[in-house]
Amino acid sequence: MSELQSLEELGEAIAPTENDAPVHVQKLDAQGRAYATGKRKDAIARVWIKPGTGKITVNKKEFNEYFARPVLQLILRQPIMLTDRDGQYDITVTVTGGGLSGQAGAVRHGISKALTHYEPELRSILKKEGFLTRDSRVVERKKYGRAKARRSFQFSKR
Repeated sequence: MSELQSLEELGEAIAPTENDAPVHVQKLDAQGRAYATGKRKDAIARVWIKPGTGKITVNKKEFNEYFARPVLQLILRQPIMLTDRDGQYDITVTVTGGGLSGQAGAVRHGISKALTHYEPELRSILKKEGFLTRDSRVVERKKYGRAKARRSFQFSKR
């Protein structure tokens, strides 16, 4: 191994190769669907996307039947509306664990990831809005000697 004599030689030795950025390619299964897993709190959503009429099915029910609250429906549809893909894909979701709010967040995360698998050019739009980031906040565990995670039992002098 030869010794380097100047900073220019060092720069040439460790010069980055062109196109260091990761290239995102379309990932489809044998049926032509894109698959992704979304998570939030304790909820896990498995999402399949394929070209279609815009039908969204969650646990074999219509999404507005499963998520009755309009706020949850809005959360679920955010990535679709943001990317102007309303009515272009059929989305099938299987979601387990957690409550309805966590499940809606998990489905949104899964739909966003599946959209990027189907159309990699949508990644920058969804990433900028934070839909591809897993919300890592989970419930804090209860500690012994406490009523809840942080709440102490009521103090009594007598």
